[in-house]
Amino acid sequence: MALKTFNPTSAGRRHLIQVDRSHLYKGKPVKSLVEGQHSAGGRSNTGRITSRRKGGGHKTAYRLIDFKRTKHDMPAVVERLEYDPNRTGFIALIKYTDGTLSYILAPQRLAAGDTVISGQTADVKPGNAMPIGSIPVGTIVHNIETKPGAGGSLSRAAGTYAMVAGRDGGFVIIKLKSGETRMVDSKCMASVGAVSNQDHINEVVGKAGRARWKGARPVSRGIARNPVDHPNGGRTNGGKHWATPWGKPTKGYKTRSNKSTSKFIVRSRHDRKKSQ
Repeated sequence: MALKTFNPTSAGRRHLIQVDRSHLYKGKPVKSLVEGQHSAGGRSNTGRITSRRKGGGHKTAYRLIDFKRTKHDMPAVVERLEYDPNRTGFIALIKYTDGTLSYILAPQRLAAGDTVISGQTADVKPGNAMPIGSIPVGTIVHNIETKPGAGGSLSRAAGTYAMVAGRDGGFVIIKLKSGETRMVDSKCMASVGAVSNQDHINEVVGKAGRARWKGARPVSRGIARNPVDHPNGGRTNGGKHWATPWGKPTKGYKTRSNKSTSKFIVRSRHDRKKSQ
């Protein structure tokens, strides 16, 4: 995988850096594995904006990804790798021996023609999925479930992964790329390898218009606003700390309040930053 640069024929192309996707399939996705989706523009079911700075963007079809990998002990051949506009990593179209087609997250070093399988006794190779309790310590994994059967929810973005760090009773200790160490039920499924498109972090959008194509709207800094519109408005910050438009601190202020899962966190990612 490589990065592409462009001749500076315009200001928008001068600094543009994109991932080379020439090795991906050029056609349309499998129709039976696609469904339409409505762009809400950051608005909730009441019509109010709950996620700012979203709107517009190109129309996209949602690819149905198999995050659960429940078709156990049935080999599948990778038909092709595809681009997915809804996520940063690439996806792989796989075909099981019974003819069923499915999309999965494509890990690094997975190519068309490879065979993948999901099951208790699967080999430890990229693309295979198994209960995380069966994966050897030190293995790199992605698409990790936090509840058995719920589908993978951790390490799904481009280039991300987690490392199996140890075992503790019926749990497995994993270390996430953020630095957080947490426990996961040993019956939870995980896929071997790191997510593809690791060069995504090096992409440069190049111009504001390209961000608008992706559905990102302009950002107005708080300090550039009037005092009536933001706590940091008035260009002087008013001697206050950096805050949200609603007055909550933004530097080091913890907002996590999920007590039901906090017990599974062995070491917070914030603790790692303090020790450095």
